[in-house]
Amino acid sequence: MNAWTQFKQASRMKVIPVMLIPVILGALGAYVWTGEFHPLLFILTLIGAGSAHLFSNMVNDLWDFKNGTDDEAKNSVDAISTNSGFLTNGKWSLRKFEMMTWILFGIAALSGIILSLFSGWWAFVFGGLGGLIAYFYVAPPIRFGYRGKGYSEIAILLSFGVLPVMGAYYVQTSHLDIRALLLSLPIGLLTTLILFNHHFLHWQADRQAGKNTLVVVWGEKRALRFSRILLILACISLIACVIAGALPLYSLLALLTVIPLYLVYGRLQDSNRSEAYLPLMGASTMTTFRCGGVLIISLMVQGIIQTM
Repeated sequence: MNAWTQFKQASRMKVIPVMLIPVILGALGAYVWTGEFHPLLFILTLIGAGSAHLFSNMVNDLWDFKNGTDDEAKNSVDAISTNSGFLTNGKWSLRKFEMMTWILFGIAALSGIILSLFSGWWAFVFGGLGGLIAYFYVAPPIRFGYRGKGYSEIAILLSFGVLPVMGAYYVQTSHLDIRALLLSLPIGLLTTLILFNHHFLHWQADRQAGKNTLVVVWGEKRALRFSRILLILACISLIACVIAGALPLYSLLALLTVIPLYLVYGRLQDSNRSEAYLPLMGASTMTTFRCGGVLIISLMVQGIIQTM
């Protein structure tokens, strides 16, 4: 593999849309609601947010490797590892992996500083909070992902919903709006659902490593029930966005994207082998991408209509 291909795999770049979608939504919300849109600031926001997300992926792999969680998943018979494998399989040295991780952090931090100079200090606050949550998700002493009391789910909702949407909106307008907060909830909850569902793939290995996710604490049956609740909350929040005027009426078409995911739940039992959760994970990811895509198109159409 060439260096670029290795980097894409090590950083798990294929899932970067979960961060770029909320940034695009926040910027489009600013354009539709206020008429403001600054292309260069938007591009820099995408670069900063994308780098922060890849940093989050790699720092999670880094600390899960150091904490022994990834080795437990690799050695467990009924567990599907979701890390990049660059540390557990020795593809990269620990030093090289750490260097690339902190380069991404540097790009994200520099982007935040530049954006704060143009848009205001809140831009740096949003980025800084996202960086802290990304690092301490698995890093000591906080380790949100190991505590099993819903902290990790709240952290993901903030990092992949509230902060990028509101941050992108603020960068464009230099002020805050309750509609941006509302707009962050559907995509934020769906992304939280992705991260929650991926715990099913290796929850027994997590338990052995002391990583007390909600799936470990509650068990499969109760965790599956909560997974469905997250999906329902995402749908309700989308409807609330329409009622509040944050999204146009035709954005309700995005509700159709949850149907394939809803059908997957019907094929699961109260207890399943790890492989049975692969369709749930795949459907969760595709639902988030498709729903986000429909919302983006809806706001773009609304923006065009308003300029006619």
